[in-house]
Amino acid sequence: MYLNRNCIIIISTLFVLSGTIVAQDHTSWTSKAALYEANVRQFTKAGTFTAFRTHLDRLKDLGVSIIWFMPIHPIGSKNRLGSLGSYYSVKDYYGVNPEFGSASDFRALVDSIHAKGMYVMIDWVANHTSWDNVLTVSHPSWYVKGNGGVFVPPAGTNWSDVIQLDYANDSLRTYMIDAMKYWVMEMKVDGFRYDAASFVPISFWTQAAAALKEVRSDIFLLAEDQGTQYTGAGFHMTFGWNFYGFGGGILPKLYSGASNANDLSAFAANEHLSYPGNIYRLYFTSNHDENSWYGTDVELFGAAADAFIALSATMRGMPLIYGGQEVGLNRRLKFFDKDEIAWPVHPRTAKIRSLLRLKSRNSALWNGSNGAEPARITTTSDLNVYAFLRQKGNDKVLSVFNLSSSSKEFTLTGSAYSGTFKELYTDSTMELTPNYTMTLPAWGYMIAEAAATPSAVKKDRQTPSSFELMQNYPNPFNPSTSISYSIPVDGFTTLTVYNFIGQKVVSVVSEFQEAGNYTVRLDSKDLSSGVYFYQVRNGSFSASKKMILLK
Repeated sequence: MYLNRNCIIIISTLFVLSGTIVAQDHTSWTSKAALYEANVRQFTKAGTFTAFRTHLDRLKDLGVSIIWFMPIHPIGSKNRLGSLGSYYSVKDYYGVNPEFGSASDFRALVDSIHAKGMYVMIDWVANHTSWDNVLTVSHPSWYVKGNGGVFVPPAGTNWSDVIQLDYANDSLRTYMIDAMKYWVMEMKVDGFRYDAASFVPISFWTQAAAALKEVRSDIFLLAEDQGTQYTGAGFHMTFGWNFYGFGGGILPKLYSGASNANDLSAFAANEHLSYPGNIYRLYFTSNHDENSWYGTDVELFGAAADAFIALSATMRGMPLIYGGQEVGLNRRLKFFDKDEIAWPVHPRTAKIRSLLRLKSRNSALWNGSNGAEPARITTTSDLNVYAFLRQKGNDKVLSVFNLSSSSKEFTLTGSAYSGTFKELYTDSTMELTPNYTMTLPAWGYMIAEAAATPSAVKKDRQTPSSFELMQNYPNPFNPSTSISYSIPVDGFTTLTVYNFIGQKVVSVVSEFQEAGNYTVRLDSKDLSSGVYFYQVRNGSFSASKKMILLK
C-alpha cells in the first residue's frame, strides 16, 4: 500500500548494530560506482518496466552499479511534441507513465534491481511542467505568468511543450520536496538526477537536499550542471560538461586537434582543484541529449570513440554509459517517438565490461577521496600522449592514451610506474621497467593493472542460497579472529567494524565480490580491548554481530 501524498512520514536512514545506531552517507554505495542511463521507452519492444527487468542480469554482468532512469512520470498531452511527447514534460509528479506500467510495476523493478546489488536514481524535472499538469488547475499561482496572466515556457528556451514554475512561492517548494520524499520513502529510489538545475534557484536545492537527507542520510544527488556552487548546496556530483557536453568540452577539441595531451593534463589538474575530496564529477561520451541532438559517440569521435570511453572510466570522475552505447548504438534515437534500441553482439560490450569491473575492484579508480588522484607520467611525446598513474596502497592502474590521428612510438620517462602489470583486455603480464618504450596506433590506448597481491579474503566455490553473517571465531579474541559470511548474488560488499558508540574503526572489505562464501581474518593490532560490532552489507542485504576483544 502506497503512502498518501499528503501524509509523508519523515524518517532517517540509519543502520542499527545490535542496539547501536550508525548513520551512513552515500559513499558506502557510490565510491566505486559506474552510472547507466536507461531510456525505458526505447529499451525494449514493449517499452515497459516489466520488460526492462529482463535486462538486469546483463547490466549486472556489465558492471553497472547505478541505473538512472529518464523521467518515468506521465507525459503531458497539451502542446505535445511528436507522437509520444518528451519525458521532460511532466503531468503528475506522483504518477507513473502508463505506457511504462503501473506504480506497482516500477516498485517491483526497483526491488529487483536492489536484490541484484544495484541502485536506482530517477530523473527529476523541477523547473517546469507540462501545460496540463495537475498543478495548473489546483495551484495556478505556482507558475510564472506572461502578459495577460498566461502560462509561459522557460525564458530563453524553445521548450514549447512545457511551462515555467515559480520558486518564489514557498508552497511550491514544500510540494516539490514532499513529492521527492514520496519516491524515496515509498518507491525506495536511492537518488535523483536533477534536470536543468541551473534554471532553479540555488536556495531551493539547498533546502531540498537538507530535507531529503533527513529522510535518508545516504541519498545521492546529481546536478545537471557543473558549477561549483552546487556542491555547496548539497549535491554530491555534477555533470562534466567541460569534459564533453552539448557539442563542447575537451574531447571534441582533442579529436579535432584544437587541443592536445598537455591541455588534457591541465584539464585534469583544474578538476582536482575545483572539485576536491568527495565531490564527484560525471564523465561521459554520450547521453540522451548528446545522442539525439548532437550524434552518437562514433559519429562525433570516430576512431577515438572507444579511447574516450576508456578515458572517462579511468580518470577521477564517475563514468556514465548511455543505454545502447555498450553495443555500439549507431544512430540518433528519436526523442519524441518510439525508436527501439537493438541489442546485437558487439565487441565494445567486453571492453566496457572490463573497464567497469576494473573500476569496481581496484581502489585506485574509486570515486572521490576513496580513490587516487591521477599522476601524469611524462613521455617523449607529451603533446600527443597522455599517460597517468593512479595508485592507492598496492592498487595501481596505469593508463596511456595516444591522442592523435597517427601511430606514435614514445618512452614513458622515470620509474614511478615500474613493476609487474596485467594489460586489461588481454590479461597478458608485462614487466614495466624505467624509461619503458612502447608504440600505440592512432587513438590507441593501453590500460594495465598492477599484478594482484595475495588477498586476506578467501572464497570457496559453492554459491549460497541466502545471505548470512556468522559469528566471528574465536570470540572473545586476541590477537586476531575470523569472520565468515555468505552472499547469494554478485555485488559491492563491505565488512566494517564499529566501536561501541557506533564510530567506524576498521574497513575490512570494500570491493565488488561474486556470490559465494567468504572468510576474512581481522587483526586487532590497532584496536584496544572492548566491545565491537561488525557489519556486512551487500546490495540490499545487511547484517551485524557483536564481538569482544580482550588484551
